[in-house]
Amino acid sequence: MSPLTQTPLPNRPLIGYGGQRGVVLLIALIVLVALTLAGIALIRSVDTTNLVAGNMSLHQSAIHAGERSTELAIDWLHANNSATLYGSAAGYSAVRQDPAVNATTTTVDSWEAFWTATLAGQAVTGTTDAAGNTVAYVIHRLCDGAGAPQTVNCSRPPPDPEKVEHVAGRANPLATSKQVYYRITTRITGPRNTVAYLQTIVAL
Repeated sequence: MSPLTQTPLPNRPLIGYGGQRGVVLLIALIVLVALTLAGIALIRSVDTTNLVAGNMSLHQSAIHAGERSTELAIDWLHANNSATLYGSAAGYSAVRQDPAVNATTTTVDSWEAFWTATLAGQAVTGTTDAAGNTVAYVIHRLCDGAGAPQTVNCSRPPPDPEKVEHVAGRANPLATSKQVYYRITTRITGPRNTVAYLQTIVAL
């Protein structure tokens, strides 16, 4: 018998290992970068949501403080007699005051600009509350001039339809309301540079 001979195998590349050449590592790095960016975006989204929620909470707190100030202004109106309401007092004007037209921009000034230029010196400013809100208010009687309401043009509630009677073609003067509109403007400043305005119209 002839000795066994081994026939050499042909040189073939190792498909299992020779074809990888770091592709898996590259894919892993790309996925890692994508996950990192997604994590950063999620953190920024949470921070933004917390900031918006905080600002809304501060704004709501400012509104509550403004409502308390409005009640104080209404109490002041009830507590003062006609002679006081016909003229001017601290935080009160018997004459309507509104933002003027800006001569430069030909637009109506904002309430913030109007407050800074005119109302800040007239307002009654309260103490700062526990939430850090400071309120100030101004009351305007919605009339064109000072004096008794029957002597000047004032904004009034509509006539009572139940009392409207026509006598000789004219409406019964009893149907005309004796009440006058008052506008209470409250400015609230609070934490994080919060500035809010609250306006209320009352008839007395």
